[in-house]
Amino acid sequence: MSDEKRKSAEDWLLATETEKKRGRFKIFLGYAPGVGKTFSMLSEGNRRRSRGEDVVVGIVETHGRSGTAEQAVKLEQVPRREIDYKGTLFDEMDVDAILARAPHVVLVDELAHTNVVGSRFAKRYEDVLLLLENNIDVLSTVNIQHVESLTPRVQALTGITVRETVPDWVLDRADEIIINDVTPEALATRMRRGDIYPMERVERALSNFFRRGNLIALREMALQRVTRAVDRTLNDYVKRKRLGAQWSVIERVAVCISANPEARDLIARGARLAEGLNGELYVLHLTNERDNEPERRKTLDAHLQFAMNLGANIVHLTGKSVASATAAYVTEHRITQAIFGRSALHGLKKYLYYLAIQKFMSEAPHVDLHIITQDTQAGARK
Repeated sequence: MSDEKRKSAEDWLLATETEKKRGRFKIFLGYAPGVGKTFSMLSEGNRRRSRGEDVVVGIVETHGRSGTAEQAVKLEQVPRREIDYKGTLFDEMDVDAILARAPHVVLVDELAHTNVVGSRFAKRYEDVLLLLENNIDVLSTVNIQHVESLTPRVQALTGITVRETVPDWVLDRADEIIINDVTPEALATRMRRGDIYPMERVERALSNFFRRGNLIALREMALQRVTRAVDRTLNDYVKRKRLGAQWSVIERVAVCISANPEARDLIARGARLAEGLNGELYVLHLTNERDNEPERRKTLDAHLQFAMNLGANIVHLTGKSVASATAAYVTEHRITQAIFGRSALHGLKKYLYYLAIQKFMSEAPHVDLHIITQDTQAGARK
């Protein structure tokens, strides 16, 4: 065996050893109660136990659902901790008991749950992070309405106040996110059968949170969130394997701007395109000395603030060539759409502009290029 092959094997073993220093985190995501998150989590726990893994239940809420309860009783349950708060006893997951038990896998329901005062941590996701740090795999569940960044949208949509949330970065920490997806019609059927709530609560639920329009919108949010997770996983894979920039799941729109007044229109155009594609918006600017002039700096700062107000990712590039610096960035970050502005140019400037566009296209051939022609005198697009 050559030295190169021996070194590669050692590197592989080192990487494997590094991965074992923390547990793997898998989340079952739903768009509403009753889609089957907890049942799926328990089913996986039982499958892994049948394969010889040491699996325990840290905490599971069956909500009186028989199928979920049948799955739960097949697994070892770590006794919960009783906490006295203002004269009332509360049952909480005992994270210290789980650490002492040291299983391979632990099931933790309702990730966004707020622990009662007196618990080791204020939030259940903090318990989960501690378990992961101790090399215990965690299977958990959460509904899309509890994702912190989406809570305002959910509340505006449904009129329901969401009191418990989990930060977006916790979901980004997950190694895998599985969506439990059923159609709104199937979910309503489950509701009417009494599979989700007691029969006396069914009609009220169907006319409030479980309205068809609400479910459609919530389902869309959940699917978008999973798409984001898949794209992040793909991004890591692409970087490791050094694959081409054409590997992408979600649309990314990059608007290339300068300190010219017309750049604001380009940003607005890019924002509309990104919204229409359910994609991400990036605003790119190549730093140059002219932008230190007071008027240009003022205009540029206004453009960047406008872009931030629209939720854009602001990127400051460096380099001598706008075409090359932009092409390098959009290739590395798998941008799918690029927008450039073009004023009414003549003579040498027109030639240099087209030369730069050709250079960009040759260095970033995977990008769909949009050239927006602007009349600097009238401020109107042609």
